[in-house]
Amino acid sequence: MVTTSIKQMVRSNVGVIDRAIYSDPDIYAQELEQVFGRSWLYVAHTSQLSKPNDFMANYMGEDPVLVTKDAKGKLHTFLNMCRHRGNRICRADFGNAPSFMCTYHGWTFSTDGKLVGVPGYKEAYFEELDRTQWGLVEARTDSYKGLVFANWDKEAPGLLEFLGDAVWYLDIWLDRRENRTEVLGGMHRWVMPFNWKFGVDNFGGDTYHTMVSHGSMSLAGFSQGQRQPISTDKSRFQVAIGNGHCFIGGVDPELQKQPQGSTFNKETAQYIRDINEEQTARLGKVRGAHAMGVGSLFPNFSWIAAPFVRNWHPRGISKTEMWSWCIVDKDAPQEIKNAMRVELTQRFGPSASMEQDDANNWMGSTETSRSLTGKKYPLNMQMGLGRQWTSEIHPAKALNIPWSDTNWLHFYEHWAKMMDAPSWSQIQLDPIKHRQ
Repeated sequence: MVTTSIKQMVRSNVGVIDRAIYSDPDIYAQELEQVFGRSWLYVAHTSQLSKPNDFMANYMGEDPVLVTKDAKGKLHTFLNMCRHRGNRICRADFGNAPSFMCTYHGWTFSTDGKLVGVPGYKEAYFEELDRTQWGLVEARTDSYKGLVFANWDKEAPGLLEFLGDAVWYLDIWLDRRENRTEVLGGMHRWVMPFNWKFGVDNFGGDTYHTMVSHGSMSLAGFSQGQRQPISTDKSRFQVAIGNGHCFIGGVDPELQKQPQGSTFNKETAQYIRDINEEQTARLGKVRGAHAMGVGSLFPNFSWIAAPFVRNWHPRGISKTEMWSWCIVDKDAPQEIKNAMRVELTQRFGPSASMEQDDANNWMGSTETSRSLTGKKYPLNMQMGLGRQWTSEIHPAKALNIPWSDTNWLHFYEHWAKMMDAPSWSQIQLDPIKHRQ
């Protein structure tokens, strides 16, 4: 049982955070309920549910769920649990089926969640079981330009309000071409011994580590931009978007010549230049000059210069299961899609070069958060503190140069707010500066 305010552990005004947030099992149990039980969580992409009766399995926190498109084309998200004895009703990762039968006693559910089959309904239940009351447990489901999200809390604000100004940045890679995006192939899944928050905050706010952690890749000629010198150039910046969402990117007037912050191979980099005119026509001059960037949506969804997106699924205080997909422009040539898939595998697959660099860091940070002496000393997140600025052009709560802890503090400040508030009525979301 957590007896102190989480806000006292996340002192964002002075840039100090208590390491117990990564190691206390009571805090972990609380965040499953207060954060994962009340936030909009990414569960699928619409391209994975293109036909009636398509389904895909995922997780919301530690809850196994099924995302379905029913026979009438409506999207649903259900707890993957039979209402009889609690067994899973589906063990496949994805597929197409008009119904799901529990292998324990045969209760059967349609893709719209209704209980449609009960063995012995006449003989054993004497037709007295009210099947309308025993359908699948359903979460709220909504989507934004291909990304499907679900939420268990009926009192939570709608998806667009939750995303807030993040949509301005999401559109840079979700809506730059007419037919938007699709998932390419299947997924990577693997488990590592670190706290889930380390991965989310890294992708939402840490450019500082690239010079050291990924420096060898640049020296070996495997990656561009990993050893950039620290500077105060405001064309590159971090964005504390609001509501815990974070983005790292920038504007490059010379995008046609050199994709900003690119780690792409030559073929993909040329493709980015080739479609810039279409992107600018769709999104406007400002976003047309933006790189797709790196970012995290609160609480556990990240992307990096699309094609890479990831769920960080908590599996205990010191264990995280990563689910990774390749999302590409649907209109891209097949050879470009293949190049993006290869790049994802080489850089951020389970045994990829940059993934190994990062995972070792997150594991080490998690271990010292548990150690007898190490957990007594707080984390320092003071880089850039008080140096933030706001922008009329870029909707956000605050901006800072790339080498800053601003985004980390923003993420944890919102996390603490969710952890302390007993209900959504006590949670004030950041105002939306950009409206579609």
